[in-house]
Amino acid sequence: MPRPLLGTLVGVTALLTAGALATPAGAAPRPDTPAGVSSVSADAQKQARDFWTPERMRAATPLDLIDVNGHIDGGSAPLKGRATTIAPSAPAKALGKAAADIGLLAFPNSGGQWAGGGAVVSTAGRVFFTYQGRTASCSGNAVTSANKSTVITAGHCVKLEGAWHTNFVFVPGYHDGQAPYGRWTASKTLSTPQWTASEDINYDIGAAVMAPLDGKRLTDVVGGQGLAFNTGYNLPMYSFGFPAASPYDGEKFIYCSGNTSRDFLLSNDHGMNCNMTGGSSGGPWFTKFNESTGTGLLSSVNSFKYNFLPNRMYGPYFGADAQNLYQTAQAS
Repeated sequence: MPRPLLGTLVGVTALLTAGALATPAGAAPRPDTPAGVSSVSADAQKQARDFWTPERMRAATPLDLIDVNGHIDGGSAPLKGRATTIAPSAPAKALGKAAADIGLLAFPNSGGQWAGGGAVVSTAGRVFFTYQGRTASCSGNAVTSANKSTVITAGHCVKLEGAWHTNFVFVPGYHDGQAPYGRWTASKTLSTPQWTASEDINYDIGAAVMAPLDGKRLTDVVGGQGLAFNTGYNLPMYSFGFPAASPYDGEKFIYCSGNTSRDFLLSNDHGMNCNMTGGSSGGPWFTKFNESTGTGLLSSVNSFKYNFLPNRMYGPYFGADAQNLYQTAQAS
């Protein structure tokens, strides 16, 4: 069954069949397997920051269609653990609109521009990188973390087809080619052991540890959203991202909201009605989202769509593997 993988820009298509698996059922690494990590040198960080000019950010191009046949292991349901939540964190200096200035938006919503303000406007941003020598983009979000430097995104936004992306930067609060809170370079990018080993769609989760910028740490500047692990299915959620394929252009901050359900086809992901397109991959899904404050608990990320369900987005379940990835990133 064909499905598009949204991550590194427009129209990235995954061609999946139930009989063509990347690895035998049950062969995926379990949570005691270390997360995959790619370290970035100081010279490479400077190169990335210099590379991503406003013009290059606006012109980040879509990837060609790719064949990712076999990016699923039918026996690799995410291992569940104890339900855990981590609270959002405020920046050192208040940002954005006050809660009293924000009017509530409609629920559900299948892909409108976010006009609510709040913390999510600064914690979410675009991720830019080089993939196979070409510029591309995803979405990501800063989260509460011990190192105050952790961003959560999709696995294919840090590594795809066996190679880690280069020139990786996170631009929180991106709009119209502008970087109001700066261009933050990654000192490390990480993914789950399952995505690192075989790019299993059930574990399409990535993280990045951002280097300090002008002597400041990321969440001291923009704040961090909370997280939730092992909290189940069939929950109301909000998703956010910077889709770049038509009818979107990558310059606007888009959201979807609605009740979610478990994928009954090939994955173990959450599903939500959502019209976002390529470039939105890695954008956050929140439970317990408060429209007035723009805060919530990050519980998944934009990952893929089936070709025959173009208006439904899927995101990985945040189980024990996602939690271990987060712990590894925040301890870096």
